[in-house]
Formats: sequence, C-alpha cells, structure tokens
Amino acid sequence: MKILVVNPGSTSTKIGLFEDSTELWTETIRHEPDELKRFATVWEQYPYRKKIIMEILEKKGVLKEKIAAVAGRGGLFRPLKGGTYLVNEKMLKDAEAAERGSHASNIGAVIAWEIAQEFSVKSYIIDPVCVDELEDLARFSGIPELPRTSIFHALNVRAVARKYAEQLGADFQTLNLIVAHMGGGITVTALKKGRAVQISHGLYEGAFTPERCGNMPNLPLVEYADKTPREEFKKLISGKGGLYAYLGTSNALEIEKEIENGNEYFKTVYEAMAYQISEQIGARAAVLCGRVDAIILTGGLAYSKDYLNKWIAERCSFIAPIACMPGENEMEALAEGAFRVLSGKETAGEY
Repeated sequence: MKILVVNPGSTSTKIGLFEDSTELWTETIRHEPDELKRFATVWEQYPYRKKIIMEILEKKGVLKEKIAAVAGRGGLFRPLKGGTYLVNEKMLKDAEAAERGSHASNIGAVIAWEIAQEFSVKSYIIDPVCVDELEDLARFSGIPELPRTSIFHALNVRAVARKYAEQLGADFQTLNLIVAHMGGGITVTALKKGRAVQISHGLYEGAFTPERCGNMPNLPLVEYADKTPREEFKKLISGKGGLYAYLGTSNALEIEKEIENGNEYFKTVYEAMAYQISEQIGARAAVLCGRVDAIILTGGLAYSKDYLNKWIAERCSFIAPIACMPGENEMEALAEGAFRVLSGKETAGEY
C-alpha cells in the first residue's frame, strides 16, 4: 500500500511516498521567508504550499499511481489521546481557528485532506503535538487559573518508544520509558505503559534549548517583562533565548566546533543545557516511582555523542539503560501511523 506523507514546517514542506512503512522517496521544499510574508496567517499559506506539492507529484508520476492514504502532520488542535485520527471538517475548522496557537503543523491536516480528495482516499494525522494524556496531578501549577497543559514532540516520542520496544520484542505499552527529544525545542516525557503521563511543555517549560528559555525564576521574570517591549520579551522566551541568548548562535555544530577549539565558555553553556535536561529526566523518573525500563535520547541534538549524550549519561545512567536514537523520524512515523490503520493493527480515532 502506497502512502503519501505531508509534513509542513515553518520554512519548508517535506513530502514523501512510502510503500507500507518503507520509504520510496522524500523531498524537502524550501520556502523563502519573503515569499511566506505575503500571507497574513499560516493558514493562508496552504493553497500555495499545496500547489507546489501537486506540481512535484505530477512530475514524479504520483498522480497516476494508486495511493492508499495521505498522512499529514497534526497541529495545535484540542487535546487528544495519542494515536492516528481521521481528518474531518471539525478538525479543519479548529486548525483554521488556531485557538491554541498558530503553527505550520496546523496546515498539515488540510493539505492532506485536499490531496486525499484527488485520490478518493482517506487522510490521517498521527500523534499531533497536542496529545494530552497527563495525570491529574501533573496539571497543577500553583495558580488555579494557569493549569499545566500538554504540548510536546508526541510524534517522534511515541515512534522511538515503539521502535525501542520492537528491538526488545515487546509492546511499548508494557514499558515505562523516559524520552528526551532534543532539537530546536526540547521536551522530556514520562511514558507510563505507553501513556505520556508527564511532559515538559515544548514552548515554555523544562530545560533551556537552542532558542527557548525553559523554566525561569518567576519574580525576576515579571520584573524583566515590565521593562521589556512585549514582542521582544516573547522572542526571548521562544526564538532568541537559550543557547542563542548566551552564545549568539543556536547551531550545535558551530558550538561544538568552538568547544573543540578550546572555548571554555561555550562548553560551560552547552553543558548547562545537558545539566537541565538531566534534571528533567530525573524528575520524570520520580513521576514513574523509579521504575524506568530505559531512557531514550532522540531528536537532532542526540547526534552529539561526545558532548550532550555523554554528559546526560554521566548524570542519568544510574536510573536506567540509555538508548540513543537520533533524528526526528517524523516522515517515517507518519507513514507508520497510517499503515497501522490500513493494515488493521490500529483503529483510527474520530476527532
């Protein structure tokens, strides 16, 4: 069964064709920032992006092939349990309204839906970032009006958990795992028998990241906000915080090159990020009462075996075995989610 995959990002759109869950080809379409500035909202970009996708599919002869389904990246919808969901009009209405935030992933569903109409097949989203399976105790923040919510790298977190379990010949729903997704955003998730019972919010909690500030000292933060223009302040939280704020760069390869050249300050800041990730892992171990089968390091930064992975292992290997599964694996995960439904291994949820 051939599955077409669509994964929109902020300045790119990835598309791919899979046979069952095996990649036949993938391609990344780069969008110039000036081109995207023509659109007032992210939602308004989707006809433009879809048109480019259709042109590529025509060139590759895909429009003449028999496609079984289209899988799109899911966005900031209402809270959902993990799994694969049929795209429907209610989902598209929520994606367009963007009440939980405007993000490129919001248009993954509508592009998948419209392309699926061309092939007269169904479209799906898989483990969107809005997956919310938090335990009740995890929702308390200390201020009743500000409950903690769940936004994390659900697609890759659940995909690597499945893959790790398969390597053991087990079902991931029988394991307790801690998954640290380390990329432009960093989230650390406690998976209790497959359920994400505690996470660090991908936009404003947890460890600081290449471009985000993570947890902050509250009262000094309020005072800092009082004397900082609102938009500038929001950028510091997500965009110009973290490694970028300290080092003037969020590029891990550049940072590691500086470290190799003897730059001690760069090394200290980089290790501080690993320190905070380790703290988050320790906190998730407490949530799981210390019963942890494995810690999985994933995302683009998990390629840093000589620095981040090493520093985290030094602090966390006493908790459980550590498995490094680098990369984001989103395209494969989307195809696998659709294939599980098509092959009868999973039933698609109704949004």
